[in-house]
Amino acid sequence: MKSILTVVFLFLILFNIQYSQNFNDALRLSEPGIGSSAKALGMGNAFTAVANDFSAVLFNPAGLALKRKMEFSTGLNYNSLANDALFFDNATSTTESSTKFGQFGLILPFPTYRGSFVVAVGYNRTKDFTQNLKFDGFNPGNNSFIQHLTSFNDDVSFLLGTSYPLFDTDDNFIKDTTLINGRLTQSGNILQEGDLNKWSFAVATEIAKNLFVGGTFNVVTGSYKRIKDYYEDDLDNIYGASLLLDPQDEDTRDFQVFSTNDIIDWNIDGWEAKLGLIYSANRNVKFAGTVKFPSKLKIEETFFADGFSEFAAVRFDLDESEQKIKYDIETPFEFTAAASAKFRPVTLSGEVTFIDYSEMEFTAGLGPAERNENNRDIDLLFRNTINYNVGAEVNLPYSGVKLRGGFMFRQSPFKDDPSDFDRKYFTAGIGFAADRNFELDVAYAHGWWEDFTDNYDAGVSRVGQELKHDNLVLTLRYKFNN
Repeated sequence: MKSILTVVFLFLILFNIQYSQNFNDALRLSEPGIGSSAKALGMGNAFTAVANDFSAVLFNPAGLALKRKMEFSTGLNYNSLANDALFFDNATSTTESSTKFGQFGLILPFPTYRGSFVVAVGYNRTKDFTQNLKFDGFNPGNNSFIQHLTSFNDDVSFLLGTSYPLFDTDDNFIKDTTLINGRLTQSGNILQEGDLNKWSFAVATEIAKNLFVGGTFNVVTGSYKRIKDYYEDDLDNIYGASLLLDPQDEDTRDFQVFSTNDIIDWNIDGWEAKLGLIYSANRNVKFAGTVKFPSKLKIEETFFADGFSEFAAVRFDLDESEQKIKYDIETPFEFTAAASAKFRPVTLSGEVTFIDYSEMEFTAGLGPAERNENNRDIDLLFRNTINYNVGAEVNLPYSGVKLRGGFMFRQSPFKDDPSDFDRKYFTAGIGFAADRNFELDVAYAHGWWEDFTDNYDAGVSRVGQELKHDNLVLTLRYKFNN
């Protein structure tokens, strides 16, 4: 019998084989969210050359220098992600949603003899990791996760009775082998949750006539949690009562189920900075540019894992194990150029952003070999991207109502990805001014793109995904009388 008392060392292997830090961790923290301001989102986040509310601390802090009144803002953010998965011609749909506090901020203009000087402080919830994936289907190929683990001589497969060791004539270990040869029903559920938050301090000033500059320093905090349950079932009774998966162990007769479960739990801390400028060519036309410097992020990760297998008469269980590790990730630069034009009662805005995702980097933690391997993978797999945003706002005369619309395009950061993997969003919004001081903004964004995940190896157990993202943001703004 396989002794469950020998699992003390096995999770070191499970940790390294089933999950290890890789390029996906850097990408998760490097891709921008879609913000937390209803006014900006309603205009497709084409806000770098507009930047006339508290979200300027994120888009372009130079826009704060145009504010003449103290202003307070707060808001809520609703996110919903629908995931239509296709796994060996079997479709499964899931939807996961969250509603959280999105923003609060205060803009403080200071009296100046000439020009302007403005300070802003507050909080923005900039990214939501909420997502769910479920899949279920029969894999007709001669591959499985059991075989994948066995190829590494992994003790998880051995202790769960699905592999056994081979020895030469001198009783020297050769390798592990398994009688499993694919043709299993594979299923799973991957739930993700968490968010990224920025606590901002920004200053802006007019350094020359019609030329405004600003800077933001963000303290970044956040959390991320992924819970993955994975199963391989012999529903077709291919490995039935006549077969022992370990010829020396009667308990391994009539294989039923193999399962693993792992939980990744992150605590995220770090900082970042952004500089911006706006040049007002005249009262109606503005040109703008920003540079966001790399975020320096520290990850404290806790990893939990367990598993089990079932045969006709016996179940093998692995006791839960916990591992902790710390490492640092640096995100790439982001460069944005933008312009806006006002033709009463219409304001038009557009911008392009350049991000080179091959600049993502593991900068500390892990072992030197693993860190170098991850950074090499980043160089090989990722490319630079050009993202663009366009938006419009229409001020309905004598009504206090502003209508907004926009479009966002986010190019996939992976080399050679087809256009179906690019993220596209249509946005719409409305603003209502109850009086000269109080304004309510509401925005809605609908995005869609495709993706995939591999359960192991490449392409042999692949889950295709069609994702649809719905985001609803409500922001309240109050302008104080000077």
